[in-house]
Amino acid sequence: MGETMDPTSSSTEALSRQPSESAISTIDDDDDDINKIQLGPKCSIREHLEKDKDDESLRKWKEQLLGHVDFNSAEENLEPDVKILSLTIVSPGREDLVLDIPELGDPKGLWFTLKEGSPYSLRFCFTVSNNIVSGLRYINTVWKTGLKVDSTKEMLGTFSPQPEPYTHEIPEDTTPSGYFARGSYSAKSKFLDDDNKCYLEINYTFDIQKDWPSK
Repeated sequence: MGETMDPTSSSTEALSRQPSESAISTIDDDDDDINKIQLGPKCSIREHLEKDKDDESLRKWKEQLLGHVDFNSAEENLEPDVKILSLTIVSPGREDLVLDIPELGDPKGLWFTLKEGSPYSLRFCFTVSNNIVSGLRYINTVWKTGLKVDSTKEMLGTFSPQPEPYTHEIPEDTTPSGYFARGSYSAKSKFLDDDNKCYLEINYTFDIQKDWPSK
């Protein structure tokens, strides 16, 4: 889900990146540059705070980035931990469909059904703990009858640890329509960071039908 599904679409271009001071990163398929925060070698939150502490402008920038962190209780942990809590399908005129992520693995059976030709967007809810996660991104691949029909990449951004969940909504898209668009699809979603560490890989099936399912 993301770009309109087209069985003739070409494979998605590989990611590349250029450093930037921007804390939020974006993907542009026409320009492979990915702007990202440059944090340097991986280190703990305490080490981030201690580095360049005499540089007032840099210190303020770090404090802004780490604004939700309890500095006194910051752990000496190098590895961030990201937990994807839920996926919400948002469609105008419809009640939001909140899909919990199964604790024991991939969803069993049909996960959800969409109406053909309908606008929708995806909203993710996730938590970040232990350390800063840099360049968190969402990758989704969709197949129909064994053929890849869609490949989506969305950069979510760089996030500091905090107790409250983050939410991120990707731009609105429209489901395909027509006889050949209807039916069952299989999909694989991944959430990775700049180090290609995968925080969630989930395989699922969904349908596109002529009408929304009855409640």
